[in-house]
Amino acid sequence: MSLSLILFTAPAIKLTIEGTQNPAQFSIFLQILLLLTVLSIAPALLLMLTSFTRLIVVFAILRHALGLQQTPPNQVLISLALFLTFFIMAPVFKEAYEEGLKPYMKREIDEKTLLERVSKPFKEFMLKNTREKDLALFIKLSGEEPPRTRDEVTLTTLIPAFMISELKTAFQIGFLLYIPFLVIDIVVSSVLISMGVLMLPPIMISLPLKLLLFVLVDGWNLLVMSLIKSFH
Repeated sequence: MSLSLILFTAPAIKLTIEGTQNPAQFSIFLQILLLLTVLSIAPALLLMLTSFTRLIVVFAILRHALGLQQTPPNQVLISLALFLTFFIMAPVFKEAYEEGLKPYMKREIDEKTLLERVSKPFKEFMLKNTREKDLALFIKLSGEEPPRTRDEVTLTTLIPAFMISELKTAFQIGFLLYIPFLVIDIVVSSVLISMGVLMLPPIMISLPLKLLLFVLVDGWNLLVMSLIKSFH
């Protein structure tokens, strides 16, 4: 076998940056760059602008209250929270598409108008679920003048206020979830101590009882219904 059959020439790849005289090409480049930027921060936007934070925190507290370490696994809880987020945010997504993205795809509006129309339904959703106290805190910290109307509230102050409001609400719901399971743990521990059974971990007895209670009251149905109704 000749050496020429073993060796081969790799194709050359050349990357160059050239100037363009066509404004349309530059506009397309900016659109692609903007799209890539939005896709890169999509997970953060999901956490900041939607109901995902409240849902996933409540599910995590519920799992801990039941005494389960990895059941349901994180993938299941995240998937459930994600699809419930799509269900809750469906009207917001629809309005953002109809009022902003759809006219932009038809080239009826420009990028600035697109951003304003897409952010409007998300802004209204966050304002409905943000406590005035939290919003006033970030307005004060930012040094901005107090807004006279809801439309004057900026996203830079609304988003962090919305997030801490969501965390507070999630902790309140989690506290209410924790109470019945905590009572079961206390009762089981007291019974075992009174019987002199000190070597048996109380979790071995309380865990099946908590699971039975959660199943008998149809816990997932009640929890999901309460979470969905908790959003305005």
